[in-house]
Amino acid sequence: MNLLNSPRTRPRRLAVVTAAAGLLAALLTAAPAVATPDPGDATTTPQRVSKSEAAETRTAIAKGEIPAPDEIVHSDNIEHLANVPKDALPDLNSDLAFQGKYAFAGNYDGFRIFDISNPRAPKTVSQVLCPGSQNDVSVSGNLLFLSTDSSRSDNSCSSTTQPASEKSSWEGMKVFDISDKKNPKYVAAVETNCGSHTHSLVPHGRNVYIYVSSYSPSPSFPDCQPPHDGISIIKVPRDAPQKAAVVNFAVLFPGDGPDGGGNPGAPTNPGVSKTTGCHDITVLPSKDLAAGACMGDGILMSIKDPEHPKVIDQVQDNVNFAFWHSATFNQTAKKVVFTDELGGGGAATCNAAVGPNRGADGIYDIVGKGDQRKLVFRGYFKIPRHQADTENCVAHNGSLIPVKGRDLMVQAWYQGGVSVWDFTDSTKPKEIGYFERGPLTTDRLTVGGSWSAYYYNGHIYSNDIAKGFDVLKLSDRRTDPARKIRLDQLNVQTQPDYFD
Repeated sequence: MNLLNSPRTRPRRLAVVTAAAGLLAALLTAAPAVATPDPGDATTTPQRVSKSEAAETRTAIAKGEIPAPDEIVHSDNIEHLANVPKDALPDLNSDLAFQGKYAFAGNYDGFRIFDISNPRAPKTVSQVLCPGSQNDVSVSGNLLFLSTDSSRSDNSCSSTTQPASEKSSWEGMKVFDISDKKNPKYVAAVETNCGSHTHSLVPHGRNVYIYVSSYSPSPSFPDCQPPHDGISIIKVPRDAPQKAAVVNFAVLFPGDGPDGGGNPGAPTNPGVSKTTGCHDITVLPSKDLAAGACMGDGILMSIKDPEHPKVIDQVQDNVNFAFWHSATFNQTAKKVVFTDELGGGGAATCNAAVGPNRGADGIYDIVGKGDQRKLVFRGYFKIPRHQADTENCVAHNGSLIPVKGRDLMVQAWYQGGVSVWDFTDSTKPKEIGYFERGPLTTDRLTVGGSWSAYYYNGHIYSNDIAKGFDVLKLSDRRTDPARKIRLDQLNVQTQPDYFD
């Protein structure tokens, strides 16, 4: 580990920018040989678009249909308070967590701690160099947890890349002591099968359980063998984190096939990812529930016994969902929003050609009681603003905005920006606010935009892959009651009961 120490507002019209026929065909009909969700898993080298696509982008900018490069636009109910550019950690920004007056921002090179006591002027407290994608981050008490999902030479923060085909390679979870925010200390590491793409904390008395999501096994990977049909579960004693260890591998998709009982993907279901693990799990400890977004499947789980989660329902959408990416419960645990990360987060899918039901959110009601509960599809939501073919854009990480009697959410859409939307009526979701920048370039598809956008103690915080850490203020009669809700801590994948 190494410790490293206002734009104008204008209305937007919808662009009519379409995807290239070749790209669209690949997105809609070809199942990926290996899943590559989230930028950074594959190359992030900008890809030149066709001359006609570049011309369409410039025309859309000239007509005011989309903002110009680096121009910021937003709805009247959102104010951009601050931006803190990337500093000592130059790689891709990733997920966010919060505790007290601090925000913890993941980056493929490590993590950064901000003092957000003044949201208009966030201050860097420390930056920790510890490379390893995605470096998804969460916090609990004096502990910070960091996911490593890239094959490394060892578990140190000075490791280098090394092929997963080598037995000595390491991937998994890292644990830091953050009792001194200015000087975090690396205290433990736990290797997990296939690494840790994301993770979710399940607090349980004196222990913290970690549900580790990972996928894409291969017979050539000694530590990531098929079938990889479940999740690793780590038990961390709060008072002795150095004793953290895997206590179970919970099989979520039992079956007779080589990859268990999850979605088989192509050729059975063209354009859908084969389920070989989970991408992300959101737990709702107050209800002993969890929702898993698992590549080709969405699942609902009972976590009454945190070491042995139990799947109580499993759904698929082989028409419009390519990759089940993340999940969010509503306030009453009567709904789940699942996201589809069509194109792996690196493609331009927010356009007329892809349409409103692909690369979108799927809203499911939870009906029934106990272990007989079922997920029932009700509708899709996708941002109504079309983006250029040089902008990666698809549904990504978001959180609830806590208002009693309403289902409100803020969500990141990469270069589609930040969207605030209402799904109180599951069948008729609607956007009520937005913030976004113009494309990074007009002639190349360049990865950027908001990775995570979360509501915490009265403000929206966004970790932009390329542009840094943003703070937004939302002023709207529909969302203003949320300002009264104050949390001591927020890990969005460990969803709180806001009104308990």
